[in-house]
Amino acid sequence: MGERLPDPELFRQGGFRVASRLFIEGDIRGDERQVARLRQFAQREDPAADVLAPLLRNSRPEFEQALRQGIDSVQSPPEELEAFFRNVEATPYWVDRDRLDRGARAITRAGLLGLFPLGDVSLMGGYLASRATKSLVGTGEIEYKAARRLVETATWWIHVTTPGALVPGGRGYESALRVRIVHAHVRAAMNRRKDWDYAAWDRPVNQVQTAGTLLLFSLVYVFGTQLLGLRYSARERADILHLWRYVGWLMGVDEELLPAGEDDAWRLLWLLATTEFIPDDDSKRLAAALMKAHAGIGDGRGALGKVLAHVSVAGHGAISRLLLGKTNADFLELPDDPIAQAAVVAAAGVNFAAETVRRVVPGATALQELIGAAGRRHYLRQVTKVFGLDPTYGRHMKAA
Repeated sequence: MGERLPDPELFRQGGFRVASRLFIEGDIRGDERQVARLRQFAQREDPAADVLAPLLRNSRPEFEQALRQGIDSVQSPPEELEAFFRNVEATPYWVDRDRLDRGARAITRAGLLGLFPLGDVSLMGGYLASRATKSLVGTGEIEYKAARRLVETATWWIHVTTPGALVPGGRGYESALRVRIVHAHVRAAMNRRKDWDYAAWDRPVNQVQTAGTLLLFSLVYVFGTQLLGLRYSARERADILHLWRYVGWLMGVDEELLPAGEDDAWRLLWLLATTEFIPDDDSKRLAAALMKAHAGIGDGRGALGKVLAHVSVAGHGAISRLLLGKTNADFLELPDDPIAQAAVVAAAGVNFAAETVRRVVPGATALQELIGAAGRRHYLRQVTKVFGLDPTYGRHMKAA
């Protein structure tokens, strides 16, 4: 091992500085050789999915059938389609269905509270990775339809984290593979652009960026909910990461980039923060669009709507600022409201107290899982009704 590198900005302040002291054992800092190894994956895409993107114009029915019933149900499938599904149907030896179910139940227990760190830390934090934002900006939709994309991301996240949904033909299994194909279409679109700067931005939607997204939805999500007062056992945290390891495998992430445990995940996040979390003006634009989406809760509600919009922006901004740190929050031009930040800290204290009681009262955890699941189902019904969501993500493929 070479000399360890200094901590990146993300780990110097805010919630991640707290994490380095409370949740991380040992020194997770990497060296130059580890950084160089990670950066090699920024030039790798997903060949198995990329060859399907043009084929699906004529083979869409076969893809849908294989997705729901397995590749053996398709008569004479195209070679590329068969190779793709033979691979994803060959479940890795390390996948433990019981652990997938336990991890999903632990996530479900958070209910709608889980959507706060998902949007305010995972998505907002992802905007700090300026190379990854180039594909988002390139499609044009994340900035101008931020509310819809936020809801679609939350919906996808709920689908893949629902207990029992990652079995072949299940909603989570389908959603993971569909988004993998969407990524292939986006890559194809970005690779057709004459202005794509490979030297500055790497390959579009590359392996490093996809692995980073998975960490934001898994490790960072768990960490974010912990700072909001939720409590997990060590086994629950490990099971959540196990679930996302399998989701990443379904989505075509190289196994070398799939953390096998919490220590691996923190080390990978540290390397990503060092090499990828370098914000630019596009980061600011996307952050502003997301905050505008939060303000949209007050649209059409008159004076009350203005109050709701202010509270929404202040609350979401406070969570992002507390966890991402002052320097990152200031760069993204997030609101700095001390009252809202104090309210978030107070709410976290209340959550922590309630969680402490839950852990010692017989049956309370199972009850909380039922309540969380009901809240998530209600959310899905409402946003599907309002936004008319397409579970096949066909709109994104056409847009790409």
